[in-house]
Amino acid sequence: MESGESAKVSSLRWGILRRALLHRSATKPTDDRSNATHKRISRKSAKGFNLLPFCFTRKSPDGNESGSRDVCLRFTLPVTGSPSICLYQRMDDDVPDLQDFEICNKYNIDNTGLVCRWPSEDVLAYYCLNHPDIFRSKTVIELGSGYGLAGLVIGAINKATKVTITDGNPQVVDYIQHNINVNSDVFGSTEVTSMLLHWNECDTVDISGTFDVIVASDCTFFKEFHKGLARTVKSLLRRDSASEAIFFNPKRGDSLDKFITEIKENGLQFTLTENYDPEVWKLHQEFVDGTNNESWPNYQTDHCYPLLLRITL
Repeated sequence: MESGESAKVSSLRWGILRRALLHRSATKPTDDRSNATHKRISRKSAKGFNLLPFCFTRKSPDGNESGSRDVCLRFTLPVTGSPSICLYQRMDDDVPDLQDFEICNKYNIDNTGLVCRWPSEDVLAYYCLNHPDIFRSKTVIELGSGYGLAGLVIGAINKATKVTITDGNPQVVDYIQHNINVNSDVFGSTEVTSMLLHWNECDTVDISGTFDVIVASDCTFFKEFHKGLARTVKSLLRRDSASEAIFFNPKRGDSLDKFITEIKENGLQFTLTENYDPEVWKLHQEFVDGTNNESWPNYQTDHCYPLLLRITL
């Protein structure tokens, strides 16, 4: 593998694949140069807005150790009664597994849902927590949910009648279902389920027009999925004036703009809001001007700050 600043990104990515292939005989790379290279090309976000307080634990609610690749994040929700949510996910420093690449190729998906909990999902979960009436007596679906934090928070709010948490990666859906199972006691009368849903390939006829609210975070990065995602949104929304989709996405170059073009071509209406919450906006400004540099030293608005996109029929 090439080293130094002149190394091509393609060569560096092959290095990550090599690490995955060697993972079965070496549990963790010890070469500091390899670690630095991985950090240089990875899009994984090591920081975030940290709007919901949480602590790490390797133990499940019953006191048993979790799986060797997993860590449990226990979120305390700042609402009446201070309920907590346990979110199981891969360890941040875990090495990619060859099976991850095999599944991505088989199902024509990406593995970003396994990489980490992305900052946009924290913002989405926080926004949902602060606007519970959006979900009162509604059926809700989360698209591309990753480990499912936002969907679990909506379930814990106890306002929605049903929450369906989805992803196109079957490995991710397994995590979602596990997280639903371990948090079932906080959902009250809200029914919370998981579902495998691929925007480009999945037939949505059975659930077409059945959801009042769609939520999603950071789902517009991959442009090859834009058409399928826009069609999925149009298909899933209930045919009435009150239904809507709530997306939180950074601009990421022209990626968000191109998705909005697809939204318009599908005859959907939209609004795009930059300043939608005083606390999120305050943190954003601190990251930009450097007064909160230690919390997020490499913060870039285009890549990190999620805009609020609301879509209606």
